[in-house]
Amino acid sequence: MDKTKKHRIYSMSFASVYSLYVAKAEKKGRTKGEVDEVIRWLTGYTQKGFESQVKKQTDFETFFDKAPKLNPMRKSIKGVICGVRIEEIKEPLMREIRYLDKLVDELAKGRPMEKILRG
Repeated sequence: MDKTKKHRIYSMSFASVYSLYVAKAEKKGRTKGEVDEVIRWLTGYTQKGFESQVKKQTDFETFFDKAPKLNPMRKSIKGVICGVRIEEIKEPLMREIRYLDKLVDELAKGRPMEKILRG
């Protein structure tokens, strides 16, 4: 990938993808509240701060740049998402996005919340 050209997901509205995360979870019997919980766990946003970012249609890059405190436990998130091993993703922002994808994926697959949150 050309270093001067950013991946298109970085400029996508977080809110547009968030609604897909919620739909995916709800289709599998999980809740919007659980999706919010994994996002807050990963990013350190309060519910109010998180909702504010969604309302502002913040892009992914800004959403992660403004995250109050990325959870140090996120580095224990391993596995494959979208055909790519998370541990091998070099681009820091893409790795954060894939951590989030993986958490939502685990939620949709019925994994217990305690395990998703690496408790």
